Formats: sequence, C-alpha cells, structure tokens
Amino acid sequence: MSFLISLSGMNAASADLNITSNNVANASSTGFKASRGEFGDVFAASAHGLSANTVGAGVRLQRVAQQFAQGNVDYTGRSLDMALTGEGFFTLSGSAGITYSRAGNFGADREGYVVNPAGQRLQVFLPNASGDGFDTGRMSDLRLATGDAPPRATSSVSLGLNLPGNATPPEMAPFSADDPATYNHTTSVTIYDSLGAPHSQSMYFVRTANPNEWQVYTRIDGVDVGGPQTLQYSDAGVLLAPAGGNIPLPPHTPPGGAAPMEITLDLERSTQYGDRFGVSALVQDGHATGRLSTIEVSAEGVVSARYTNGVSTPLGQVALTNFANPQGLQPVGDNAWAETHGSGLARRGAAGTAEFGMIQGGALEASNVNLTEQLVNMITAQRNFQANAQMIQAQDALTQTVINIR
Repeated sequence: MSFLISLSGMNAASADLNITSNNVANASSTGFKASRGEFGDVFAASAHGLSANTVGAGVRLQRVAQQFAQGNVDYTGRSLDMALTGEGFFTLSGSAGITYSRAGNFGADREGYVVNPAGQRLQVFLPNASGDGFDTGRMSDLRLATGDAPPRATSSVSLGLNLPGNATPPEMAPFSADDPATYNHTTSVTIYDSLGAPHSQSMYFVRTANPNEWQVYTRIDGVDVGGPQTLQYSDAGVLLAPAGGNIPLPPHTPPGGAAPMEITLDLERSTQYGDRFGVSALVQDGHATGRLSTIEVSAEGVVSARYTNGVSTPLGQVALTNFANPQGLQPVGDNAWAETHGSGLARRGAAGTAEFGMIQGGALEASNVNLTEQLVNMITAQRNFQANAQMIQAQDALTQTVINIR
C-alpha cells in the first residue's frame, strides 16, 4: 500500500511539473492564461468506515484550474490588434464552431475577413439599417471594406461671419463679381456634386443704402446662382431676416453629368458688429470619393473604416462573451476555449457595458504567466518528486529487510 501512496505522489509531482512546463512554454503566447494544479488526498475506505486513525491512500489531481487574471497590455501600433482589459472573451467562428479567446492578434485574410492566426473569424454586431447603433441580437463575421467611400453632394453651406456695422455701400453699381469696387467683401468654399467633383462657391456681400441691410450674391464656378438675397440685421447687430438664417438657392446643374445641386445657405451665425469683416466658420456637408486609409477600433469595440475624404464608416461592434464560470471552459488550443456545461451559458454583449471590459486598439494582452513564480513551482514539484522517490526507496529497504529475516 505504501508503494502506491508514494507512486501517487510521484504522479502528482509529475503532473505539477507538466502544468508548470506548459505555463513556461506559453510565457510569450498572446492572451495565454496560466494554469494551476489542484490536488486532493485519497482515502481507500468509504466515508462511513473512516476513523480518526485512518491513513490516506495518497494524492490525486482534482483539476487543472486556469487563472484568468489580467495580463499586461503591450502596445503594438497595428490597427487590427486588440487588447481586452477587464472581463470577457473575443467571440470567434471557425470550422470547429464558436470558440472564445483573449488573444486579439487579428489580421485580414485574402477575402477581407478579420481572422486570428488559426483562421477563425472575429464576430461582431452589425450596424442597424438606420445607421443608429448596432444589432446586438445578431452576430456576423467582420469583413473589412475594400472599395472607395461614395461621394456626397453638398446640400448645405454654413457661414459664421461678421459684417462690419460701419460699412458704406460700394462706390460702383451694379454688382459685378469681376469688379471689387461693386461689393464690400467676399469669401469662398469648395463644394461637391453628386459625382464627387469639386466646385468653387463664392459669396459676395454688398452693403445697401438701407440701414443694417446687406445683399449676398452667390456664384458657383463663376456662374450666378439666383439673384441677390437680402440680409436684415437689428440695431444690435443680430440677424433678423431671413428667419432662421436659411436661404435656399435655385438648383445649379454642374457640367459632367452630375445631378443638379440644391444648396441652402445658412447664415444664422452671421452678425453685424464693429468695423471689421471676419469669417469664423465655413462648413459644408459634402465630400469627394474617398479611399480606405486606416481601420480604427474604439474603446467600445466599434471597428470603423476611415477614408481619405475624412469619412468614418462603422463596420461592426466587437461581440464579447462572458460566462458565469470561466474556469469551466474547455481549452481547445490556439489560445481558445469552448463552452461546456460547467462554464454556464454564453452571455453576449459589447465592450464597456454590464460585465464586459474595454477594448484597446493597437495593443495586445500578454500572457499572465509569472516566470519567477513558475520557476519556484518547478523547484517545489521537483523536490516533491524526489521526496516520494526517496519514500519508495525507504519502503523497498524495509521490505528487503523483512525478506532477509532468517
């Protein structure tokens, strides 16, 4: 019996060494979680037959418990690298079904899908059709946009400017864009048609003979768009008319086959103060065609494609998963785990909500293996193995003595 007790101790020490060796081997594996051997004593008799003097029958490995403590976050600068800080797992889809991982070293395959080194595809919540928020009840593979961002025709030009209150009407009349003597001030902005082609829109401001009254003329690429529009200010310099400051311009058809441009001038933020003309804001809502420049990941896990025209399009929100008992997950290799009965049902969600942590783009979570601790464990397991081997040697000597009795 004593041989078997010592043999169980040697097996337990060997299992402890195996666990330690695996931890050390994966000290540089992204998102790896260290394991710990948990052992329990063994008694040969049933619970009803035990007494205070019962001797145990050795030791056994009860379970290999994974330690899901947070690993260090290392910044890489790669746009598709993601590090989880806090609770949750990345959700992956592959040939073996749905698996879960803390390793965020993702890249794109030849079809544009975002995958890990094992070829498993990252799951995301897709944007709602309305463009507002994400459908957290439906997951899909994340696929990067590879085409150009479509252009958007300008529909509004907003000006924040000040017209000098002490200005006098121009010396020359009528208005001519080619003669600066026929207007007081001018400013211009680049606008875009439905095909993304740029055009120059110029606004000319002319002080009239009436108190606090101005006229604005608009030209696009040197072509007049409508006639003069009247601006009326109060004696305190606040815009009174048109109401709300909006001036709808007549449709302008640009060359090249684009749709007619229907633009509204927004002068609500214009004033008539002091003695100087100044433009504080000049904004238009159109843009040209854009090429993909980079992929961005927000702290909430929103993956967006940013284009050269400044447009950012959300592609999806990273789907995170958590479990009531993460230690019940089954390791399946490649830094991934599978759901089991012991882990409880998968709970989906987005980063920064409920029980889920945040996502850092351009970073990776390192292994949580503490090499110093593992080396101490190695020495301890080695000593345990040697001690149990010494026990077998001592028991063998006792047995040999009994055999040699004459």
